[in-house]
Amino acid sequence: MKSFFNTSGQKYRELGLKDKLPSLGPEEQIAILASDGLLVKRPLLVGDEFVLVGFGQKEWEEALLRPQG
Repeated sequence: MKSFFNTSGQKYRELGLKDKLPSLGPEEQIAILASDGLLVKRPLLVGDEFVLVGFGQKEWEEALLRPQG
């Protein structure tokens, strides 16, 4: 779940999430992500068969150029 957090963001640091996240359950982490869009790592792309978080050229090319079906 940590991969969805913008760990470089000011809001992440302000909330001290580096230390808090390991002790939180998935529901709590989702609630925190939903509370402020600045906490979400971008870009975020959700496809039928994949979810890409952050930009990695190789991963994006593989996911987007792979035949769908």
